[in-house]
Amino acid sequence: MIPSKFKVFGFAFAASLLSPGAVLAQSEAEKAIDQYREMIADGNPAELWEAKGEELWKKKDGPKKASLEQCDLGIGPGVLKGAYVLLPRYFADAGKVMDLEMRLSYCMHTLQGFDVKDADYNKDDHKKIISLATFVVTQSKGMPVNVPQAHAEERRMYELGKRAFYYRAGPYDFSCATCHNADDKRIRLQGLPNLTKNVPAGRAFTSWPAYRVSNSQLWPMQQRLNDCLRLQRFPSPKFGSEATVALSVYMGVNGKDVPSLAPTIKR
Repeated sequence: MIPSKFKVFGFAFAASLLSPGAVLAQSEAEKAIDQYREMIADGNPAELWEAKGEELWKKKDGPKKASLEQCDLGIGPGVLKGAYVLLPRYFADAGKVMDLEMRLSYCMHTLQGFDVKDADYNKDDHKKIISLATFVVTQSKGMPVNVPQAHAEERRMYELGKRAFYYRAGPYDFSCATCHNADDKRIRLQGLPNLTKNVPAGRAFTSWPAYRVSNSQLWPMQQRLNDCLRLQRFPSPKFGSEATVALSVYMGVNGKDVPSLAPTIKR
């Protein structure tokens, strides 16, 4: 008899017990899912968020009645092309490593004068950030990931992300690595990418923001990481938490030179 903990949580163990026919069936099902994604990719609803994000980027708004067109995402004020694939990175003006969502929040505050209340993804401020992020990432689609490691803080965040990836805790004694440190793992028909390898890490890293068909929502990277931590039964991190940014740095560095996919569409 399989111990109860494996029945509930040992999906990787259970997958190893499948017959060759069952594994083949799952492989065919995954191919069908990939074909479905390709079919609907041209009509990705994320395009609506992208259009809204472009409008918000150019709109003179906030107490300062300014646009975000002078927002420096790391390669110069207003430069969008190639910015996403170089994030997260260290910003001297803020004195810390920021991902795209954090940097947009920073620009909304410093350029437009908004007191951004961005901790809740259901509030209006963060809906703006999600739209803006979708607009920005689209400008780097197909470009190779190159998350920088020149600054000491960038290297520290990579090491912190690596520690967070392998850190086991919570009622299930889970870590990110429980699901994402080996090939051919899955939950039901959902393949689990090996984030320690270059191509899977790069593809996972650049898959967000993504439109989720199952709940008709667009999720940016921080929200996706929050949901992973929820599944581990960890406390929900605050927006801009070092843990979520560090995990992004870890994935991004591991995924160096992989072409960006975002925005994508998911189940």
